[in-house]
Amino acid sequence: MKNFDRQYRLSAGQAGAAGFEIGGGSRPLHISFSVEKADTDSQNTAKVSIWNLSPQHLAELNKKDCVVSLRAGYGSTMPLIFAGVVTFARTRPDGSDVMTEVELVDNRVEVRDTYVSVSYDGSVNCKTLIQDTADQMGITASFSYNAEFKDIPNGYSYVGPARNVLTKACETSGLVWSINNGVLQIKKPEDTMSREVYELSAETGLIGIPERVQISDEADGCRYGWDVEYLMNAAINIDDYVYLNSKFVKGYLRVYSVTIEGDNMEGSWTCTARLLEVS
Repeated sequence: MKNFDRQYRLSAGQAGAAGFEIGGGSRPLHISFSVEKADTDSQNTAKVSIWNLSPQHLAELNKKDCVVSLRAGYGSTMPLIFAGVVTFARTRPDGSDVMTEVELVDNRVEVRDTYVSVSYDGSVNCKTLIQDTADQMGITASFSYNAEFKDIPNGYSYVGPARNVLTKACETSGLVWSINNGVLQIKKPEDTMSREVYELSAETGLIGIPERVQISDEADGCRYGWDVEYLMNAAINIDDYVYLNSKFVKGYLRVYSVTIEGDNMEGSWTCTARLLEVS
């Protein structure tokens, strides 16, 4: 992969409103960003700096519950990097330019705590329960290629936080759920959402030498893996499988966390991922 033709598209606005988009054209605005995603219950976060926004753009960012989505990559290939709500925005001089700093959080916590009401007589399939809950949450449900769903035989009624319904349906079927970039993902534990496996090698953008890591926690004990850096490929996401193909290590691993750093004018345009060995 060649590290040229850095491209991005950033759109911002309140839900359902027109908002604005920047990044296209022959002279896109200068942008830098840092995005952190992890396979944990905490919210994913992003920091974005943009130079020389118009007064209309600044006014949009300062509206309540402004939603920002960021795509980045090379040429016409720009996967979604982050979608979240503005929690902080500041504009200040930067030499002869004006820089706006924006902090974002995804809305997983708010969405999962949305109250829902479901009621079924007789047998109900867990997939139906999950889909109906997602519809009330106002998000898209995505099911992994090999997810299987059991029936709840004697009816089910519930009013309360959506997370409880999702946990009930997933535990009944031996599945787990998460929300990433506004999409509800349902899959088997330690599994991936798709069959696709990304190869990380020097030819596909791997930078430097993988570093061995060990993660210890009370729930899962010790887990082992590798920290790797590669040219920006935001298509590789949390829980995806990759084949690490380097001189020092070869094997299939699962993506545990990703940090994406980008600057369309200078500096980094890379991803740093922690890959865990697959048990």
